[in-house]
Amino acid sequence: MLIAGGKLDNGIAIGNTYNKYGSQNPIVKHLMNGFDASLSRLVNAASPKSIHEVGCGEGYWALQWLSAGINVRGSDFSADVIELAKANASSAAVDPGRFHVKSIYDLDPAIDSADLIVCCEVLEHLEEPELALQTLSRLGGKDLIISVPREPLWRMLNMLRGKYITQLGNTPGHLQHWSKSGISSLVGNYFEIQQVLSPIPWTMLHCKWK
Repeated sequence: MLIAGGKLDNGIAIGNTYNKYGSQNPIVKHLMNGFDASLSRLVNAASPKSIHEVGCGEGYWALQWLSAGINVRGSDFSADVIELAKANASSAAVDPGRFHVKSIYDLDPAIDSADLIVCCEVLEHLEEPELALQTLSRLGGKDLIISVPREPLWRMLNMLRGKYITQLGNTPGHLQHWSKSGISSLVGNYFEIQQVLSPIPWTMLHCKWK
């Protein structure tokens, strides 16, 4: 699978800095297994016929759900990362037209609604996360899944593995930092939170529209 590998688009980090999905590092594998299990649990509970993955990056999850027979579209602000998603789709014999360039701030209810909206590892990159949540709240749908890094645990774990020391463990491109209670409080202003999961080192929220 093609990965952005730390590439920048107009100074903004896009996609994944490394292939965490294919990592052979036992710690990374353990953490990703926890994230995958939690996300799959919430998606299965929602039982959607359609999914819009907002901030789809290189398309890893969208392609997984497509292979399960769900109608999926993916969007991301970066044309470069969408090109990677389309290339990955073509390699998997999937229509690359399912991936579109669109900022989260520009989502249109007439086009971008779905049974399930997934917005994982997106809000921490945004300068205006509340505006993004307001936009998501206008989409409508049955279910919404949001995940963000859980702070300060995220940065502590980065430093323990010797990464981003001069940035005090902050991953490049992360502009926002939330504890579990912090992100729950913010998202709760716009959505009804049904369930909060804590796969280390993330917070994952399953929400309904108010």
